[in-house]
Amino acid sequence: MGTENNRFDSLINEIIKRKHFLVPTFLLGLVAVLVIPLPPALLDIFLAANISLAAVILLTTVYTKSPLDFSVFPALLLITTLGRLVLNVASTRLILSADTPTPEQGDAIAGHVIEAFGTFVAGSNIVVGGIIFLILVVVQFVVVTKGATRMSEVAARFTLDAMPGRQMAIDADLSAGLIKEREATTRRDEVMREADFYGAMDGASKFVRGDAIAGLVIIIINIVGGLAVGIVMKGWSIVETAELFTRLTIGDGLVSQIPSFLIAIAAGLIVARAGNRTPLGIEIPKQLVSQPAAIGLVSAFLVAMSLTPLPTVPLLILAVVLALLSWSGYKQKEEEAQAEAEQEIAQAEKQSSQPISIDTTLELELGMALLPLASQNNSQNLVQKMSDLRGSIVHDLGIVIPSVRIKDNLALNANTYRLYLKGGVVAEGVVYKDRYMVVAGEDISDDLEGIREREPVFGYSAVWVTEEAMKDLGDLFVKAMDPVTVIMTHLSHVVKAHASELLSREDVSVLIEELRIKSPSLVSDVIGGELSVSRLHHIMKALLDEQVPLKDIATIVETAADYSELPLEVSVEQVRRALRRQICATVSTQGNNGKPVIRCVSLPQEIELALENKHPASEGLPAAVHHAALPLVAEGLPIVVVTSSESRSKFRKEVVNGFDDIVVLSRDEIVPEVELQIIGTVKASSTTNNS
Repeated sequence: MGTENNRFDSLINEIIKRKHFLVPTFLLGLVAVLVIPLPPALLDIFLAANISLAAVILLTTVYTKSPLDFSVFPALLLITTLGRLVLNVASTRLILSADTPTPEQGDAIAGHVIEAFGTFVAGSNIVVGGIIFLILVVVQFVVVTKGATRMSEVAARFTLDAMPGRQMAIDADLSAGLIKEREATTRRDEVMREADFYGAMDGASKFVRGDAIAGLVIIIINIVGGLAVGIVMKGWSIVETAELFTRLTIGDGLVSQIPSFLIAIAAGLIVARAGNRTPLGIEIPKQLVSQPAAIGLVSAFLVAMSLTPLPTVPLLILAVVLALLSWSGYKQKEEEAQAEAEQEIAQAEKQSSQPISIDTTLELELGMALLPLASQNNSQNLVQKMSDLRGSIVHDLGIVIPSVRIKDNLALNANTYRLYLKGGVVAEGVVYKDRYMVVAGEDISDDLEGIREREPVFGYSAVWVTEEAMKDLGDLFVKAMDPVTVIMTHLSHVVKAHASELLSREDVSVLIEELRIKSPSLVSDVIGGELSVSRLHHIMKALLDEQVPLKDIATIVETAADYSELPLEVSVEQVRRALRRQICATVSTQGNNGKPVIRCVSLPQEIELALENKHPASEGLPAAVHHAALPLVAEGLPIVVVTSSESRSKFRKEVVNGFDDIVVLSRDEIVPEVELQIIGTVKASSTTNNS
């Protein structure tokens, strides 16, 4: 006995090892069944297996948490449909062969499974059996199959229509730093898999409908062909022939229609899944009893119905069952509410015993009149704009900034806002909640009614006007902004100017770990050896000081490691050269010939030599730079100064340090693809002290 069990286990293990041959073997077997007659005993096995497989598929669908957990369903639906049609051909061959001398002996010519189904449903009354079978066919074809097909079409269409929006939402979350690249890739793959799945289901559902139609045609063929065989070829009486072949046809139809019915229901269930990832076997009972009041009302209704001539006992039994369910639901809700309250109390006690920790890296204080701007009911929701700002900073600089904490300050002027960075004030401005800021030149007409203020970012002349007045301005203004846009523009400018202060060593470690996923050998070779996290942190802060984006982390790390033995300032300059394409892209515009162009001012050679020789710069040099760059300012272009690589760092640190609107590039940082247009030169007179 033990030896036989071991042999059986070995056989099962061998089948499992070679399970990848099962589906190809099955498909080849379908072809064989089409041309080779099956003995009735073997047909019985296949028909029973067909019903069992359909039941397994249906229950698997019920207990599947997500359609993607059963992603092979479309292919399985196609294979099972072909299998049923092939078995129909085999059973039709046996039925029409009528290999029996008399009709009385013909019940088992197609196997005992078909005989049992036909006898069970039809019994001694062929008419009743035929009507029951016809009802099943109508329900299968008109209701279940058609409904499942339509559900597949709608699910495929809506899934494909929603795919671009879902992908954009994933990209937005990634840009805002809410998710990591690996999670974003996983989500994109899931979106693509869902689209492929529902698209495949849309096509596969047509096979379900075609299977139902083929079943009807085969039924007609069996009856008509059976009558012809029995009466013409066998010489049997019309009544005996009709009774035999109708009973066999009903049995054959049931054997094929029941699995088809189960598969069609499974197809409808799998495309109808929505909500949380919970099996239907758990979710349906849970949601049905989730409203005890509704169940209690139905119980009372059944009690009232029992007072009518309707059967009293069944109604009262159902009423009692529903009343018990309603009472159980009420008790369960009370217990859940009590448990939730206890959990909240425990959580509150736990939090009260811990020191309060609030991230105060970035804080925005609002005056009393500006508090409605942070309300969710406001169309220009300041809180939502903060999330958009974080996404734009990630896109522009490649770093994730902390959340901005918004709070009120009654001590501020009602229309004033103030931005704090690590507890210190870094910006302040005035906006008006129900007005628009109109930016124009100094010669704004005196007839323009409004509140005159300076634009908070660049100090331009501005007037805050009402919405009605703004419509009548015509071409007098350059642009108009609502108060939330003004605050967000100011905040974005300040955050970018102080980006280096927001980059912590922990942030650098996170960037390194993300790089480790993409370039593990690079990180393992240089970090901790040639290049320390501390030095890399200083290099990145120096880059952010001049608003160089930290997007190409691999290039930054590799270049910093190559020049790790040189002074920090030299390493920073080398990293800037490695990132020259990104740097040029941030300050270039499109020229008339379609090529990128950097319009800039240059330094005269005597200033460059003075800086290279470490002579102190004149205090008037920044003003001279701004004067030379007036044409750039007038066109709204960034102020770009191009100098030699030897003087760039000194010019940036000693001359224009603190002037965030000035970008200093060395000639080595200009890539060949970008055209350099010098629109002016800084005046050399009185700009350096040669002491």
